[in-house]
Formats: sequence, C-alpha cells, structure tokens
Amino acid sequence: MAEGWSSRAIAAGVRSGDLLRARNGVYLPAGVDEAAYAAAQLGGRVTCVTELSRLGVFVLEQTGQHVQLPPTSSRTTARKVGSPVRRHWARLTRQPHPASCSVESFDAVLHAVRCQTPKAAVATLDSALRLGVIREDEVDELFGLLPRRYRVLRRLIDSRAESGPESLMRLLLRRLGCRFEVQVQIARVGRVDFVVDGWLIVECDSERYHSGWAERRRDLRRDQAAAAQGYCTYRAIAEDIMWREGEVLAALRGLLRARRGPESRTERGNGRV
Repeated sequence: MAEGWSSRAIAAGVRSGDLLRARNGVYLPAGVDEAAYAAAQLGGRVTCVTELSRLGVFVLEQTGQHVQLPPTSSRTTARKVGSPVRRHWARLTRQPHPASCSVESFDAVLHAVRCQTPKAAVATLDSALRLGVIREDEVDELFGLLPRRYRVLRRLIDSRAESGPESLMRLLLRRLGCRFEVQVQIARVGRVDFVVDGWLIVECDSERYHSGWAERRRDLRRDQAAAAQGYCTYRAIAEDIMWREGEVLAALRGLLRARRGPESRTERGNGRV
C-alpha cells in the first residue's frame, strides 16, 4: 500500500499470476521459491538447512521445508502447504527485515546445528565459515547460545575443507586415530585433500569435478606423479563418504594395516593434526 498499490491492483495481480497470495495480507512475487511460499503461508520464515541450502552451504540431508515460527505462534494451526514442514519454534538472535521470508544466516546456522547429526553439523559449520555465511568472530557467540553438550563440536571445525565430503572424511580419519595433514601441496602433483601417515594421499571425488575423461586423465596423471614420489592414493567417492562410511572406513583400515609409512614430512614440526 505504501508503494501505491490499491486493493484492486493487488486483486488484479493475483488473478494475472503476477502476485501470489500466501495468506490474508501477505503477498509474494510470482516465481518465488517453494520454501519462501511455505514459510509465508505459515506466518514464519525459512530457516535451518533449507535456508542454508539456498545460500550454497553444505547440508548432508534436507527433509521438507524448515520454517521458523515465533514461540507465541499457535501450535494448533493445521495450515496445508505444498511439502512437509519442519517447524522451529524459536526466538531469533538477529532481526531480519520485516518483509523478509527468511531468517538471518546466523540464526539459520544456529538452528541447523541443533537439527542435524553431530557430523553433519560440523560439515555445515565448515562450509558456512568458508563461504562467509558466518564469521569466525561469531563462532564463540553461536556455541554460547547452544546447549553445553554441543561444545565438543567447537574443536572439530576446520574451514579449510573445500566441500562437505572433505569435512566428513576428516572426521573419519580422526575416528581412526591416524596422523594426517589437510590441504597439502606436493611437488609435481599439486594440492591434495589429505596426506595420512606421510604416505597415503586421500582425495574426495565428486561427479561435479570428475565426471569426464579429461578430468579422469588429469587425476590419473596426478596419481602417477605422486606414486613416483612414494605416495599411494585412495580416491573415495563423495556419496560413499556421506552414505556408506563403513565401506570407506574399511578401505582406510585395510590400507593403513598394509603399510605403516615414515613420519609425516610436516608433522615433525607441527605435531599431530
């Protein structure tokens, strides 16, 4: 109304499809995504893994639309929306614009940590930090707002991870108790995801960067250059890291049992990673 819309113009916009009526007094532009429309229908805002996915942050799994609702909202409302909805009854630490259909990114991360498994939460935090969705100086505040049991995750975060599967692989390597280095530069090979015990290169491969023969040939030549320097390379598929971790762990254990290499080239000075 403040922008000059009349009731007649709004009604005409709805009829023409230029506007979507979410509920009484609330309209959205045509083409808005399903998450924003579902949140507006419920009188809330997009949050948690749904909002983070929209921002490009890694989330391991998303089930339905995640919507933040004020604690004072009615919990008996059975409004139908287009897809399953996960409601978050929570006060916000950051106040979004009154017309915004989503929470601020800090609150989305806060909700996502509590909503996911610990390993998925760590991968999300890694990704959010790397992308600048939250800042390093906000991490302490975030964990101060979480229940104490989540504080163990604080020391597991590492924003050097370039993908969610890399974060999850790092956690698997920690479970094995082996020594490893992250994002290692090797002469004539380039940067690799992990070097374990000074001899085993572990790479996390996804379809996005390894889908064609040109990419495959490049990887094989990198592995060949690494082998010439005494390294063995294990390439784990991203979907196995995410959904078949038992098989990935078995492969890592088998390789580590078969050979115990010399002390890592860099850990002499840095200690265990």
